[in-house]
Amino acid sequence: MDVKGQAITMSWIPSESVRNWLRGGFELGLSHYDDPPRDVVDGPEDVRALRDDDRFRFANVLTGWAEFGDGPPRGGYGEDSGLLMGSTTVRARVATVTFMGFGLPVLQAEPEITEDRVVLRQTVGGRTGIPLPRPVKHAPYVRWQAPIVWTTLQLTLTRDGDRLVELVGASSFPRHWVYGSDGRLQSKSGLAQLQDWLDHSFGDRTPWGSQDSPALTIAAESAAERRLSSTIMRGEQTPRIVQVGKGEDVVRQGEEGTDVHLVLDGVLDVSVDGDVLAELGPGAVIGERAALEGGRRSATVTARTPVRLARVPASALDAGALEEVAAAHRREERPPGPHG
Repeated sequence: MDVKGQAITMSWIPSESVRNWLRGGFELGLSHYDDPPRDVVDGPEDVRALRDDDRFRFANVLTGWAEFGDGPPRGGYGEDSGLLMGSTTVRARVATVTFMGFGLPVLQAEPEITEDRVVLRQTVGGRTGIPLPRPVKHAPYVRWQAPIVWTTLQLTLTRDGDRLVELVGASSFPRHWVYGSDGRLQSKSGLAQLQDWLDHSFGDRTPWGSQDSPALTIAAESAAERRLSSTIMRGEQTPRIVQVGKGEDVVRQGEEGTDVHLVLDGVLDVSVDGDVLAELGPGAVIGERAALEGGRRSATVTARTPVRLARVPASALDAGALEEVAAAHRREERPPGPHG
């Protein structure tokens, strides 16, 4: 049996992920934010077209094959595997200049081949072509070059025909979206830690030195939530941006409230009667059930990590859009009721 598969990450900079002094540089045109990537990609050629259209900062494209027959299994990397590095555009008053990113060597582990599976692991990354002078936590304590970004993808091809995609390592910034072998968005990094990235992501603290960083990933939200998130962020009513500390509750089961929250960054646990039933990450919408069903929260939502939220009153949103999100949540819930 021949099995082929692909795994893709696209990494991009959401506007809400940049804060403090670095945000000033973005506002001056020294860099630019990115719109969210597409929900579906058709394969390596499609990703190349998106790169040429400046739709992301870098992409990890991992393709692979496996053969399972009467003899020993075989497998390896596809010729399309590798790094697609994006660019950074600087917009000054008199001109616009684009700097290509600097790609580092692609790291491909030796295929792990057993009787029933072939496991491929690939790390790609690099840094922007624009210097980023800053103090750092390690010698030499001042850096001129930009920090390094990367993702490490793992693709597992099985004798049964399964194609499993995992993000097993990544830089703590920017946001990383993960696409399965069917080309659909399946998960994303849950927390973009800008300051951690600035302080530590260089030298030995990268896969090209001596260490990778585990990736905190979360399942992708529903398509209905992605549509509603655009309304929340770009609608007539400006959302209130809220910071929630690790361990704090966003909403509590049984309390009254009709505000709707959009998760901008971070990971949250959803519990009903003390039992954790689900986890939420960037892009998830919280609170649509209470807005539609009498204004009382049906679950407690607690920040597992530091979290940033956009909050709007339910009255600012279309009831049909809220119903669509609620219906998607009901299909996903086991048992029902974990979205507040």
